[in-house]
Amino acid sequence: MNKGSQMDRITISTTWRELTPGGEIYASGNSEQFCTGDWRTAIPTWNSDKCKQCLLCFPVCPDSSIPVTGNKREDFDFEHCKGCGICFKVCPFDAISFHSEGVEVKK
Repeated sequence: MNKGSQMDRITISTTWRELTPGGEIYASGNSEQFCTGDWRTAIPTWNSDKCKQCLLCFPVCPDSSIPVTGNKREDFDFEHCKGCGICFKVCPFDAISFHSEGVEVKK
């Protein structure tokens, strides 16, 4: 079955003007309600032995995927992490490595 025939069978019940931009995630902070980690194409790895708990990674995470309890960061929340790599870029202690399709990414 080719792609064209599948598209021919789809009935669109709403117009594009009626759709919420971005699907269900439309307001600041409501992405916590959705498992957005499935979008990830690369994955960060946290090395707690190298981490100095400076917490520079925490405020730059756009997905709130770095949990902090008692002023100490914990491992990533992979249900929400999209693998953007911002935390990896800001870590001055190389406590975060970043892997894309099994290959380690260099800073």
